[in-house]
Order: sequence, then structure tokens, then C-alpha cells
Amino acid sequence: MANTPHGGFLKDAHARDAHKYNELLDESKTLPSIVLTDRQLCDLELIMNGGFSPLEGFMNQGDYNRVVNELRLKNGCLFSMPITLDVSEYDIKSLGLAPNKRVVLRDLRDDAPLAILTIDDIYRPNKEEEAIKVFGSNDAAHPSIKYLQTKVKEYYVGGNVEAIQMPSHYDYIAHRLTPSELRAHFKKLNWIRVVAFQTRNPMHRAHRELTVRAARIRQANVLIHPVVGLTKPGDIDHYTRVRVYQTIMKKYPNGMATLSLLPLAMRMGGPREALWHAIIRKNFGATHFIIGRDHAGPGKNSQGVDFYGPYEAQELVAKYCDELQIEVVPFQMMTYIPDSDEYMPVDEVPEGTQTLNISGTELRRRLRSGAHIPEWFSYPEVVRVLRNTHPPRSKQGFTLFLTGYYNSGKDLVGRALQVVLNEQGGRSVSLLLGEIVRNELSFELGFSRKDRDSNIARLAFVSGELTKAGAAVIAAPIAPFADARAHARSLIESYGGFYLIHFMAVIGFTGVDDPYEVPTDADIVVDISKQSISEICHQIMLLLEKDGYIGER
Repeated sequence: MANTPHGGFLKDAHARDAHKYNELLDESKTLPSIVLTDRQLCDLELIMNGGFSPLEGFMNQGDYNRVVNELRLKNGCLFSMPITLDVSEYDIKSLGLAPNKRVVLRDLRDDAPLAILTIDDIYRPNKEEEAIKVFGSNDAAHPSIKYLQTKVKEYYVGGNVEAIQMPSHYDYIAHRLTPSELRAHFKKLNWIRVVAFQTRNPMHRAHRELTVRAARIRQANVLIHPVVGLTKPGDIDHYTRVRVYQTIMKKYPNGMATLSLLPLAMRMGGPREALWHAIIRKNFGATHFIIGRDHAGPGKNSQGVDFYGPYEAQELVAKYCDELQIEVVPFQMMTYIPDSDEYMPVDEVPEGTQTLNISGTELRRRLRSGAHIPEWFSYPEVVRVLRNTHPPRSKQGFTLFLTGYYNSGKDLVGRALQVVLNEQGGRSVSLLLGEIVRNELSFELGFSRKDRDSNIARLAFVSGELTKAGAAVIAAPIAPFADARAHARSLIESYGGFYLIHFMAVIGFTGVDDPYEVPTDADIVVDISKQSISEICHQIMLLLEKDGYIGER
């Protein structure tokens, strides 16, 4: 039997408003529109399907203030995370936003009208206070604090919503179950007790053992409920993760577990987030919820210290356990015991017992290098999925970013590198000389700083897409400004290798008087007046070999 929704009733706006679909759709054509951000879109989906019950819209100032200060809505109901719709002063004036006005909320991907919000109030939050009270600090090393400081607009709009339609999804539709659908699924299967497991990472043997152990202790079934909305920057994409989850579901006994995807925008809020996650799982019908070590923690702050203690999340949720009416299943980190070929929580391992573990950092290293990942850590089928998405460096793309004055020799070396890399084989090779990019991508741009930065941004985008596809890219712009080069590096490094190669010498005098900020972060510095083209190419190839992009190991 599914758990009672938080607040007593499931606030399913789709079921409630289905009878007035045509009326709402017609009205949406006459109202001003707010196009939602990715985070707002995730929030709205869970407001409308009841995942955020008892919320029926974005928080007004009364609810917001009490949640920030006391972890409760204005009516006293427990709720730990502010759910807000941020707008700018320009939005307010241009759209005529005001209390009692109605506004359409639209999907940024296809402009579809999703809901109509009746404005309760418009208020200006204290973002610093929100950061400190909700996340425990105002340190921008925390991804949600950085988002609050740099992305969130200056005003919040509060009010309830009426549902027109759900956001469209085209991936893993069979696993995207709403609270109502998942509750019906539990009822059909006659599941009485359901242990929910939250994750934003791929699952391995330790996770399977943890969830089975929790089910065994509580005599329950298992809901694998991973987040597929927004997670921590740098996390493995949800497409890869869902393929892993689909694979690992086959490792559970028939009838023990089910997989459902949660379109949540995580805040990485540690203890408060764990409490929020428990409320959400209660709304989806779970009776038990697993909270592990450092649940929803963002890592270390700018001082190199963890934002939250390893078991702060468990402690906060335990404090409200009776009121939550969902049983928390606390777990410590699982570790492998080779002598008995089993996983155990670290606090249950007898003293002196040999244990083995592979950290996330070590796993990523092995994926990059193609090193062996043992079966005691992960199932071979899971490793294959991960390797398909994260091949070793010998099969990844990279960009050689040659920067220097126009006549520094970078174009000559770029052409030579194209030949050398084509001889090496194994990848397509793209040569993007500065003049080619100017003529084909940036013909309308001039040579102001803004236009130069725009030119490098376009080059970085193209190079990033080619790198993502596994190509070797040789880009040879002047790229005189450090900020633009840093932007290019950060973009391209998310897809593969990036090497900044600074050409020192100037042949002739053309362009010498133009501004140029000498790189302080170059991977290689070369001087064509003192080195031959062959020497420079060889120096670059040796660096690629050292990092595993060429050659066999």
C-alpha cells in the first residue's frame, strides 16, 4: 500500500484541471508569457504532477520566508527547500506582472504553454540570507549558491498554477512515471512496503547490494528513483546513467525492484536536500527512503573543506522522522570484502579484515585510460555501457589551440600538424585556420574586443562539437585575449583534450601593434625562429602520446 502523500493529499494538477483543458489553452493565447529556465521547468513538472505536494504553485513570500527560516510552509507543513519563480525587473514591467494578474508558463524547448499562474505576490528576496540559511554558507564553490548569485533574477513571483499539459519528453518514456502512475503501479503489484533509492550517479555492485540489504531488513520492495533533471555540474549525463540503471535492474530477482525516473533539479543542499528528497519519495508512494553518507553533498568549499558532514543529512531527517511518516534507512559506505566476496557497510566490517574499494576519481581514471575495472566493483555489462560513452583517451577527440600573432608561424605548423595527424590515423582531422574561420563563420565581425571574443566563441563551439565527435582539431586563431581563450578551454575540455600552444616569435611586422595578452597557462610555448616546424610538431606529438591520445598502451 502506497504511503500517504505529504500534507494528506496528492496535489495532482493534471487530474484536477483536465476538465478545463480547452478553456485554459484558449486563455493562454491571450496572456503574457514567461519562458521557463531548465530549473523552473523541472520544478513546474513536479508541482503539477504532485511530486512537490502540498505545493500547488511557486512559493509566495509568506511560504518562502518560513521555509528559509524554519523549514515549514506558512501553514506549518514541513518543507525544506524554497521553490521559487524568479523574474527580472524588466520582466515585471514589460509583461505587466502584478498581484491577481495571470501569466502563461511556457516550455523553453518548444514554447508550449504548460500552465497558467495566478500571481499572489511579487517580492525581492535576500539572496545572501537564502544562501546562508538554506545551504549553510555564501560560498560560490557550492553550485547552487553560484547559481543563486549569477543566474537567479532579482524578484520572485508567487502563486498557484493551473495545469494545461505536461512538458514533452522523448527519452525513456516508459520509465517516467508520475506519483499517481507509480502509486497505481505499486497497487497493481501489491507492494506494501517500498524502499526508495535516490541516485545521480551510475550504479555498481555496491549499490545493488545496499538496496537489496535494505529491502531484506525492511521486508520491502525496491524503487530505484534516479534524478534525470539537473544534477551537479560535471556529472555523467542521464542518458548514460539510465542505460546503466536498465542494465543493473536485470541483476535483481524478478519482482523485487522497479525503475522510475525523477525530473528533479537538484540543489546539492545536503541535509535540507535529503529532507526534501524524503518528502518527494513519500509523494511518489515510498514507505522507506535510503539516505547514505554525504547525501546530496556538493563536495568541498573554497577552503577545501566539505560543505556538510558525512552524516548531517541522516541526522536532520531523523529529527523529523515522526512528522515525515516515511521511515529513513540510514546506510554507511559499502566496502568489498575479498575473502568472502561480499559487500558490507564499513561500520560492520570486523577489525583487521581486508577491504577493497575504487573511488569515483579512480573509476574515471580507469575509464579514461582504458585500465581494467574488476568485476567485484561493477558488472561487465555496466562497464561496457560506461566505456561506450566514456572511451579511453586513445579514442577521444582533442583540440590543439595554436595562438600567437598573425605571422608567428602557427598557420605553417597547423598545416604540418594536419599531415602528421592524418598519417597517425584513427581520427578525422580538422584544420581551422584563423582566416578560414573569419571567412566562413565570422565574416560580419570586425576587430573590436567584443567581435574578437565572439569570433573565438564561435571557433570554440565548432571545435568543441568536433572534439565531442572524436576528431582531432587544429585551431589557429590569433586569440589575443586571455578571457576568450579560457572560455574556449573550459568549453572544449568538457568534451575531450585541449592544449594551448603559444607561438612566441613574430615574422615580419604585420599586426605587431595589435593588443595581445601573452598566455600564462600555455601547455607548450614554441618559437619558430629557433625551432623547425618538424621539431615543434614532434614536441606536440610527444605531449599527445604522454597523455594517451595517440599510440597504444
